[in-house]
Amino acid sequence: MEGQDEVSAREQHFHSQVRESTICFLLFAVLYIVSYFIIRRYKRKSDEQEDEDAIVNRISLFLSTFTLAVSAGAVLLLPFSIISNEILLSFPQNYYIQWLNGSLIHGLWNLASLFSNLCLFVLMPFAFFFLESEGFAGLKKGIRARILETLVMLVLLALLILGIVWVASALVDKDAASMESLYDLWEFYLPYLYSCISLMGCLLLLLCTPVGLSRMFTVMGQLLVKPTILEDLDEQIYIITLEEEALQRRLNGLSSSVEYNIMELEQELENVKTLKTKLERRKKASAWERNLVYPAVMLLLLIETSISVLLVACNILCLLVDETAMPKGTRGPGIGNASLSAFGFVGAALEIILIFYLMVSSVVGFYSLRFFGNFIPKKDDTTMTKIIGNCVSILVLSSALPVMSRTLGLHKLHLSDPSRDSETSKPSANGHHKAL
Repeated sequence: MEGQDEVSAREQHFHSQVRESTICFLLFAVLYIVSYFIIRRYKRKSDEQEDEDAIVNRISLFLSTFTLAVSAGAVLLLPFSIISNEILLSFPQNYYIQWLNGSLIHGLWNLASLFSNLCLFVLMPFAFFFLESEGFAGLKKGIRARILETLVMLVLLALLILGIVWVASALVDKDAASMESLYDLWEFYLPYLYSCISLMGCLLLLLCTPVGLSRMFTVMGQLLVKPTILEDLDEQIYIITLEEEALQRRLNGLSSSVEYNIMELEQELENVKTLKTKLERRKKASAWERNLVYPAVMLLLLIETSISVLLVACNILCLLVDETAMPKGTRGPGIGNASLSAFGFVGAALEIILIFYLMVSSVVGFYSLRFFGNFIPKKDDTTMTKIIGNCVSILVLSSALPVMSRTLGLHKLHLSDPSRDSETSKPSANGHHKAL
């Protein structure tokens, strides 16, 4: 009987691992396809020639798509974990959701951490150096020569970063044991380096999120149709049309253009056409779109911003007053053990909305900063170098989102003990997963 129980347990563990691997593959395949179409929308079409550079661009495109899919997965994992927890609480004995357990969520978090390290330290540097490489002088030109140069550059970059970290550790902490621990790349160096990147991402999020919260109103005002109050759109369109015709006559040589430059005239004509398009869109918009959608969206943004600021302020006060409120001083409930909010599913849904809102605000704030303004992708006119830079930036922001959400008190989910799962879950991997 004991042998049969042991065989049955091994079979259950095997089927659980197969099921989790299949689910992870399907989820990542969906994210990869969506990311591929997003990048193809912004990628410059002139880069699609059939030669050696086209092969390099295609490889860099696939690596960038992989990185963007990992970033999207890192962003979606926290809401997915919160939703899973509420579903397991609502339907603890349902047969059709037994696949949704702590072992699966834990495995997804570990895969997200592993792929984030892989993309940040291997794939994206390889894509950038491979895109910029030409092959060493004296060697036969081709893909192999460019791959060789890229690998050499990656080794030199790794040695440079390792040397910088080792010197910094020697200056800060002169203990020999701490410096020798840097030689343990897998257990210490890479997690330590990724923690530093996550810290930089948190600082970048703290810098970008307030800017994004203030810029969200401007961005939504540009995307939506504003109400028409004491405005005559027909007269404005008529004036813009006359101005467009006058500029067009100047460009065609029908009028004197001594005081104008051709480039300035073309730029001014383009601005006039853009303004005319916006006015025509406002004229064609329905009454409910002008008078209902715009105020409703602005009111929703105001409510979300107020709730976000209020929650952050309350959490900061709790951190100042109560030491147990610190993230390291408390252990939240595991998957399927308790609700994350006093309001149940409604509170969890509110937390998910706020997490997405903060992520969107941080991205808007990132592109609103003057230093990163040139990173804004343009439809059908973005080079692969800019695409790689955007993918790395989004990866850094997404990797820091769970840490910032935990620090700001937006969720209290605890994922470090998969054995504390609900009774409906299958046997977990007992030590094969590490906590994030």
